Amino acid sequence: MTNIHDTLATLSRPKILIRTARAGIGEYSRKRYLKSIGGIPLTLYGNRLLDSLLAEEARMEALRKAHDVNYSPRRHVTVLTALLAEAGQPLEMKQAA
Repeated sequence: MTNIHDTLATLSRPKILIRTARAGIGEYSRKRYLKSIGGIPLTLYGNRLLDSLLAEEARMEALRKAHDVNYSPRRHVTVLTALLAEAGQPLEMKQAA
């Protein structure tokens, strides 16, 4: 995996998703968030955890772009919040208009 901050800086997501995810960082609870995301073991840490969160976020983004009925903005924000919190709250991330 490349530097997580570089990877996050290349992501382009709607402003509302990013703002909402950043707002949730203050209330981030690792156990609660990872459990609600599902499929990501609580025993994962470091790069393995970040890789899993990045993969899930990419899946959510693909659903969003496809206007898939299975897309959940709430879940997408939860994944983004966990990703930002676990990455150490990077300052910059592209915001799509």
